[in-house]
Amino acid sequence: MTQKPSLWAAFVPIIILIVLLALNVSFFDDTLGGANQLALLLAALVAGLIALRYGRKWEEMQAGMVESISTSMPSVLILLLIGALAGTWLLSGIVPALIYYGLKILHPSIFLPAAVIVSALVAIATGSSWSTIATLGIALLGIGKALGFEEGLVVGAIISGSYFGDKMSPLSDTTNLAPAMAGTTLFVHIRNMAWTTVPSIIITLFIFSIIGFMGNEQAQSADVQGILDAISGSFYISPLLFIVPALVIFMIIKKVPALPALFVGALLGGLFALLFQAELVQNYGAAEASYAQAAYIAINKAMFGDLSVDTGNTTVNALLATSGMAGMLNTIWLIICAMVFGGVMDACGFLERITQSVIGAAHSTGNLIASTVGTCLFFNLTASDQYLAIVVPGKMYADTYRKRGLAPEVLSRTLEDSGTVTSVLIPWNTCGATQAGVLKVDTMTYAPYCFFNIISPIMSIVFAYADIKIARIDPEKSKEEAKEELLK
Repeated sequence: MTQKPSLWAAFVPIIILIVLLALNVSFFDDTLGGANQLALLLAALVAGLIALRYGRKWEEMQAGMVESISTSMPSVLILLLIGALAGTWLLSGIVPALIYYGLKILHPSIFLPAAVIVSALVAIATGSSWSTIATLGIALLGIGKALGFEEGLVVGAIISGSYFGDKMSPLSDTTNLAPAMAGTTLFVHIRNMAWTTVPSIIITLFIFSIIGFMGNEQAQSADVQGILDAISGSFYISPLLFIVPALVIFMIIKKVPALPALFVGALLGGLFALLFQAELVQNYGAAEASYAQAAYIAINKAMFGDLSVDTGNTTVNALLATSGMAGMLNTIWLIICAMVFGGVMDACGFLERITQSVIGAAHSTGNLIASTVGTCLFFNLTASDQYLAIVVPGKMYADTYRKRGLAPEVLSRTLEDSGTVTSVLIPWNTCGATQAGVLKVDTMTYAPYCFFNIISPIMSIVFAYADIKIARIDPEKSKEEAKEELLK
């Protein structure tokens, strides 16, 4: 007979996981190499053993793990294609060209806020923080590192802008998912979300502007001309190379699914490599072979394996290196292990037990919204997926918000202010693992600089306790009546 787990029992696997992750940070230089994956599996084992004591069956837990892993498969496939795209865009000269022209245009004092703004605009247009980071973000990181900025600081600016754009774009999946879960409409949700999101990005821009204007001695002393010469000496640089990223962005704006859009982008990168970087393709593929054979080998190697270009400049060499699809395997391994842990926790009822106790303790409006923020963060930490961090709390809290006279757009705004933006700050979450894998910068290195992602949930709580722009409804109205009124 299945029994309801105690609150303490539900928390034990999480405590075990936190302890193991803390030990890994202390003992291992590269926690993504296997240590964190094992920590997640061991914590899942502890959860399973406790669940057996409460009458759960292995078949239930296995089904939960399989279902959880299956939800992460689109992310895994996207990761592989991002690796392929990064390889062909380097071989074709697209990324070097973006870095080259970026260095010519962007002064160190304005680079950080400019990175936020440019990332935000592209993410609004595409509706995707992942695509923005995987394309524009790689180039901006290269520019920032060439200027001498710390890579964590640059990634923080890129992610801050990308997630702002993702949140405010009507094309974004999470921006459509949150109002669907809360019971409101898309544009009501976006208008309401602007009250907390716009102040958050303004504060973020102010912080990055101060950092930029205060000056970065290393950035000011960077040998920009030497970097430009090294890039132009190793690649054919032309604005024509921007045709490929422009086409990829156009496809995403036109709602072409991410997988085919990225795959086409990777193939176009390979085609442009053949057209513009013939000498590099010949040398990288097979110097003694025919061009056709060298081209086939070079494009394949760029997509699946290591690619580095010796420009004669150590700084540029560090910028122009990628590992293709193979470089994403540690990240994929981490995501699968994280989904195993999340699947067991969900199937055993541990997540539901913890969140129900949170709802029962939230008596005021401020406490309720703060609890929602905390619940979304909790699901990002435990279920390791931003979609679950929106869907599950959305379902959990919808009735409670309505009964307390809070409009559904208040819930949808809170789900996005916390569930969407905090996912990228957690190393084993699909978002945190993906961006660390794509940009080759550890999550804990960039997380302190993701000012927008940190400020956004805090802003939501501040607005709640200050009772600012908290839309209300008649709690006696039915869901159908409230929806009809909303659509008028």
